[in-house]
Parts: sequence; structure tokens; C-alpha cells
Amino acid sequence: MSAREQRGDVRSELYKRNLDYSLKELQKQIQEHEEQLEMLRTNAISRPEITQSPTATLTVMKQAFDDVARSEPYLPFPDSVLPALLALRKTHQTILESRAYLESQQTTLTDAKRQLAQSRADLEDQEALSQALKERIESLKKGEENATEVSPEEIARKRIDELRDQKKHYDRETARLFRAFKNFVEERLAPLLAAEELGGPVVGDMMDVDEVDLAGGFDARGRPKKAKQDEDKRQRRLDELWGGGEQSGSVREWDEKVAAATEMKKLTQDLLNNLIEAKGDTAASYVAIEKESSAARFLVRAKVAQFHPRDATRLRLVDFGREIDD
Repeated sequence: MSAREQRGDVRSELYKRNLDYSLKELQKQIQEHEEQLEMLRTNAISRPEITQSPTATLTVMKQAFDDVARSEPYLPFPDSVLPALLALRKTHQTILESRAYLESQQTTLTDAKRQLAQSRADLEDQEALSQALKERIESLKKGEENATEVSPEEIARKRIDELRDQKKHYDRETARLFRAFKNFVEERLAPLLAAEELGGPVVGDMMDVDEVDLAGGFDARGRPKKAKQDEDKRQRRLDELWGGGEQSGSVREWDEKVAAATEMKKLTQDLLNNLIEAKGDTAASYVAIEKESSAARFLVRAKVAQFHPRDATRLRLVDFGREIDD
């Protein structure tokens, strides 16, 4: 056994003896207190009950406190482990109280952080608003200074130029949107409209429809037919659903996709023209349609157009701007 292990065993044996001695000492103190308490109880029972005045009671209490103050306090022997145990218990109690306090303050800290973040955001908003107001005031001051130097004719001419520039901008944007709409209808929407018109799935239920599916048609369940359809029968079906392609003026081959795209573009053009010519008159904005085609149903489902409440052969665009203003 090494010297370190021997010293450890000696310390362990010494600690064990001190712990046993401390325990015996505490048990002895407890026994002495119990004997004193039992003696006091016996004396209290043997003595007749005498009513004491408040002064006498205070005198007895004062004498008892004086006796306690003059008596030698109990102190453990030098090698006792009692002070360490008391210190450990106090430390443990302090740790528990500190943890409980931290947990109780955690919610308060979170609320304070949230309120601080909100206050910072409000301050940033107020600073931004203040800066915007300052810039607006400076702009108005400069505008007043410039207005005093410009004649009414120059102001009117400048305003006319601004309106012309705005009109050119809107014309360019309108042309761009029409081109995008035309490309979307011809390349993406037309096959889906044609499929729905041929008895296939509703637009949106089947995203990939090719020319083979359109040429073969669809069965009663809306599924593409695998068998190739006779060209004469296919042409008769085209004529029945969309009519001939001579009036379209298109140099492209007249098939289901082209027919559906032509119908959609013509319908939207008629709806736009009627809406513009109606000038706010709802009754005059309706367009008469020969049948409830897939194009018409798609516009209604998209909430872009709506049927007449009492006539399903009349359709009009929803006048968004007018209805919002109303």
C-alpha cells in the first residue's frame, strides 16, 4: 500500500470517529433537553394553577432571558463535523432559494426583453416617420419656391408632358401584358381547355396534356384514350366543338390546341371590349356566348368573369376597380 493510500485511510478513519463522536454528542444534548422538558412538565402538573398578573409574567420572562444570556452557549468540540454539516445545509438551502428566484424572474426578464424590442421598433418607426415628414416639408418648400417662378402655361405644359409619358408607359405595359397573356394561353392554358372541352379533366386537375392525348380524346371517366382516332372523325369533332379554322386567319394547323387558344383569346377580347364600351354600365358589359365552353367556365372559376344571374348565355368581366371604389 502506498503512502498516499495510507494517509487516505487515516483521514477516513479520523473523519468516521469525529462523525460518530458528533452524533453521540448531539444525542446527548437531545437527551438532556428532553429530561429538562420532562422536569418542567412534571413541575407544571404538581403546582396548582395560579393566576399571575401581567407584571409577574414579564418578570419571569425577563429572568428566563437573562439566564439564557448568562449561560454558556453550546459549542461543538474542535474536530466536530457539525459546523460543516450546518454550513452544507445552509449552502444547499441558499442554492435552492436562488434557483427558485431565478425561475420566478425568468418570465419577468422575457417580458422586459419583449417590451424593449417593441419599444425599439416603435422608436425606429417614429424616427423614419419624422425623417419622411422632414423630407416632405422640404419638398413642399422647394415646390412653393419653384411654383412662384413658373408661369401657369409652363405648369400646364409640364403636366401634359407627364400625362403623355404616363400614357406611353401604360401602353407599353399593356402590350407586354397582352403578349404574356397570349403566350400563356397558347402554350400552357390551351391544351388544358381543349382537354376539358373534349370530356377530359377540369383545368388544373391534369397539368400535362400533350397533342397525342387531345387527338385521341378522352373516355367517360376523363382518361385519355389509347386508341388513335380517325382523322375524319377528329375533324368532325373539331367542327362541332370549335367550328372551322378558316375564320381565325391563322397559318398554323387547325387542331384542338389552336382551336381552344383561339376561342379563349376571342372570348377575353370580346369581354374586354364590352367592359370598356359599357363605361360602368353593368347591363351593357355582358357578352352573349353560344354555349358554356371550357374557356367560359375557367374564367368564372378564376373569379375573373361571372354569368348573368338569370341568363347563363351572357357573361361579363368583373370590374374590379369599379367594385372596389363602390
